Amino acid sequence: MHTSHSLRRRGGAVLTLAAVAALALSACSSGASTPASSASGEAAADFGEVSIQYSWIKNEEFAGEYYAEDNGYYEEAGFSGVTGVAGPDTGVAKLLSGTVQFALSDAASVGAAVAEQDAPLKIIATTFQANPFTILSLKDGGDIATPEDLIGKKIGVQDSNASVFKALLAANGISEDELTIVPVDFDPTPLMNGDVDGFMAYLTNEAITVEMAGYEITNLAYAENGLPYVAESYAVTDQYLAENPELIKAFLIAEIKGWTDTFTQPIGDTVAKVVEHYNDSAAAGDLTFGDLDPAKVQAGLEAQAKLISTDETEANGLFTISDDLKALTLASLATSGWDLTADDLFDTTIIDEIYAENPELKNYLP
Repeated sequence: MHTSHSLRRRGGAVLTLAAVAALALSACSSGASTPASSASGEAAADFGEVSIQYSWIKNEEFAGEYYAEDNGYYEEAGFSGVTGVAGPDTGVAKLLSGTVQFALSDAASVGAAVAEQDAPLKIIATTFQANPFTILSLKDGGDIATPEDLIGKKIGVQDSNASVFKALLAANGISEDELTIVPVDFDPTPLMNGDVDGFMAYLTNEAITVEMAGYEITNLAYAENGLPYVAESYAVTDQYLAENPELIKAFLIAEIKGWTDTFTQPIGDTVAKVVEHYNDSAAAGDLTFGDLDPAKVQAGLEAQAKLISTDETEANGLFTISDDLKALTLASLATSGWDLTADDLFDTTIIDEIYAENPELKNYLP
């Protein structure tokens, strides 16, 4: 993503009842699988085409998907096509309408929909083991290092992220009237110009953007201050999950292989691949913000790798969600009044089955 205008519409989307009612469309034509003949004469999976909604523009956050496409993992899994739909978008409404079959979203967006609208959605796996939100500040400016440092400050918050910011305040016992919330767009320029003391951002994006612009920065990471919920999480509807378990399993295996390549292939190759897909997206008319800076892409890849790969994923495999992480996520959401059980929000049966049946896939590190 470009060094400005870079923060996605990240946060809990409020659903309409019409969107929930449209769930019946979620079992669209791509949900059916028809046997096809393989070269050996045996029936091979033929899952047709599916779509996955990306949470943001086609930058390094989806490097694993690019490898899955370019290295034939989707095709090998039985898909004639997998369309990655450029964001920004939480994917919640599109899942419910059947416009897409998968969405890369976050626990706050999905959890809010489930809790507030009784939306029939589940998180089935996750790329990021912790959410990358941060309140970004300048060290010689707001220098917001603790939640208490928010008090009395002007904090730039995007409208779509208002509920997530409120969750941070609630998790730390801070009232909104103890600070000033300033509506901002996705560009961190107001922070660099001193118009706000803090700016809601991503550790893997705007924090890098501002630092590369020559500023010393301070991060107040949400994951370390009461909100360690999962993000870049794979979400589907309950109906799609019930009707297409083998398709979903094949899809996640292809995704695991693609994301494994981000850890095993030379980072320069991954940077080049990200730039190629970004440029293709721009040519297709998707939202973009000028040319990608390869140095920024590499820094973003390195930063997000720390959120993807943890002691738990090394033991259990990419995309897995431990019981402890589920509990931490649910506790995070509860601070905003979204009281959910693990069964309300998660169904990790398929990702667990994948590693039980294919333990070699756990070995994603070189």
